Amino acid sequence: MARTYLTKAAVVDASGPRRTGVTVVIDGERIAEVRDAAGDATSDASADDRVIDVGGRTVMPGMVTCHFHATYDELGSNPAPFGLEDTPAYQAVIAARNLATALRCGFTGAVSAGAPHDIDASMKRAIDNGVIPGPRFLPGSRDVSSTGHANDNAPWHWDVHAWGALRVCDGADEFRKATRDEIKRGAQIIKMFVTGGHGTTAPKERIEVTRDELQAVVDTAHARDVKVRGHIVSKEAILMALDAGVDVIDHGDELDEECIERMVAAGTFLVPSCFFPAAFLKTVGRGLGFTESMAAELEAMYAILPAANAAGVKIVLGDDYGAMGFPHGRYGEELALYVKEAGIPAQDVIRWATVNGAELLGLADQVGTVETGKLADLLVVDGDPLEDISVLGRADGILAVFKGGDLVRDDLDALDARQPGLLASR
Repeated sequence: MARTYLTKAAVVDASGPRRTGVTVVIDGERIAEVRDAAGDATSDASADDRVIDVGGRTVMPGMVTCHFHATYDELGSNPAPFGLEDTPAYQAVIAARNLATALRCGFTGAVSAGAPHDIDASMKRAIDNGVIPGPRFLPGSRDVSSTGHANDNAPWHWDVHAWGALRVCDGADEFRKATRDEIKRGAQIIKMFVTGGHGTTAPKERIEVTRDELQAVVDTAHARDVKVRGHIVSKEAILMALDAGVDVIDHGDELDEECIERMVAAGTFLVPSCFFPAAFLKTVGRGLGFTESMAAELEAMYAILPAANAAGVKIVLGDDYGAMGFPHGRYGEELALYVKEAGIPAQDVIRWATVNGAELLGLADQVGTVETGKLADLLVVDGDPLEDISVLGRADGILAVFKGGDLVRDDLDALDARQPGLLASR
């Protein structure tokens, strides 16, 4: 089998300082070797192997987006009940497009934050079987919550006899049964709405489920090796979720030192998802009542994130891409937001996107760093993201994406135009 040699690379990952003059050898689906600058790094290359001189550009691990709604497409612009905006078949096509977009943008992994009609499970099967291109994917469930919760708010929804994106339950037994059924349908992470707030019409203080209902979901899911995530904003609900053993806190707007200490001890993941509210405020502006509250919550999250990061909270990337005015494809811009607005070091944000994301995906020992023996989920980046992390969000910033050794995005020929003779094949 032909190998690929990425020579004269600057390797950037979360394992240590930037390394220059490195050769990364890809053999099949894995990284066969990571060689330093000493000697002829390609002396064992055969005529069938591809040798690519990247000219000091960055080779880094593929990233993971951990709050991914595959079916979202201008969500909110259609007044239909949530998840019933279009036919399941059409939404599946949208999901396939969005997953392919994520892969092309350098996200070789994605963790669902919920989808209707069992679409996520079908997307995972199609990706794994090579039917469609896409990242390594952890499929999610419908939004599991109680009658009248934050997303169960259409005034005539009572007369719609289809689940859409919602799984409405009341009482621990109903929540337990719904969890079992969502897992049966292919969900590998259960999404719950535990509070309102953070982009919903319900107040953030309102807790949508009882402790018994929440515990029923967590116990049922964990007994089947399935994770649970929750839309959770208030401190009271964060602590309740930690008591129950929820795996992922989405949003966590009222995060504080007590929550941080508890999350570190439990190993709970946090998806701060600041990019959508930041983009919304930029588009809509402040001073509209609810936007003032949104701005205050965003500033509070920027202020607490450095403490959470320093304490060792497992922070990951992801947001509500596909919401109205917030299209899929902007994923890479999110990293720069945390560096610029929250003051997080670039290498730490890269760790969120790679090592932490790999752990939530369940592949911590397989991806996330540039190491011999790991799966070759790699990016070639036209710049140094430690110096300018915004390169990961630019359309021409990612020159190549490898997933399991397969070159799924190949713009490496562009190197010829930028520096003639830089690219060589053997």
